[in-house]
Amino acid sequence: MAATGLRALLNSVRYEVLPAKATEDKVLAHVPRDVVVTVTASPVKGLEPTLGLTERLAAHGYRVVPHVPARLLRDDLHLKEVADRLGEAGVDDVFVPAGDSDPPAGVYDGALPVLRRLGELGSPFARVGVTGYPESHPLIHDDVTIQAMWDKREHATYIVSNLCFDPRVLGEWITRIRRRDVTLPVHVGVAGPVQRAKLLAMATKIGVGESTRFLTKHASWFVRFAAPGGYAPERLLIRAQDALTAPSAGVAGLHLFTFNQIAETERWRRALLDRLGG
Repeated sequence: MAATGLRALLNSVRYEVLPAKATEDKVLAHVPRDVVVTVTASPVKGLEPTLGLTERLAAHGYRVVPHVPARLLRDDLHLKEVADRLGEAGVDDVFVPAGDSDPPAGVYDGALPVLRRLGELGSPFARVGVTGYPESHPLIHDDVTIQAMWDKREHATYIVSNLCFDPRVLGEWITRIRRRDVTLPVHVGVAGPVQRAKLLAMATKIGVGESTRFLTKHASWFVRFAAPGGYAPERLLIRAQDALTAPSAGVAGLHLFTFNQIAETERWRRALLDRLGG
């Protein structure tokens, strides 16, 4: 039964991509149209590359979910302009994290005020995602992150969990948020089959200032990827499958962090589906 549930999750995936120069071509070459593509936003480059790639992929027939970090928005007018532009592109789903820009570009320092403002604008998006943190946030206490999900639940329609490499921690986090009556469906964040060398290369391409921040913030990731035998996402999923596929968990699918290893991620997903018999 768990394997059947895991197949269902693998058939309900989102691929997170970075808006680099070659991303559009990689998506077109390797990602089926029934896979949702989410586009990150950079505190260094701002929202424009995210919005541009979102528009182009949407025009190619993909269901695209742009990241709209609160700290990259200047003010209410900027938020309305972004919402109108995405609406014209046919986008009905956005992901609203707080973002890493320090200091913020404008008046928003967290996701909740943006979510409330979207409500005041008439809720232009049918679906709105917010962040969950199975493993501790480097700057925020666990209880605060769960409280934040509680505060956002009336304004959001789903949660995307940040990366987690420990199946026990992931299962306990899901249990904990459900115990707190956070009932939003969860898309579980999982790193794709990325090699450490390629991840380092991608971090460098993002930009010097940003890659330093990326490496500092996520140093533990590199330890995991460099461990004997390397990182294998299927090991995490198979070990966590009971927790992820239990009806009470409310897991809607997987959010795969591709780090722009898009072809490799899709090949891995297809191979694992074949292995699971579906």
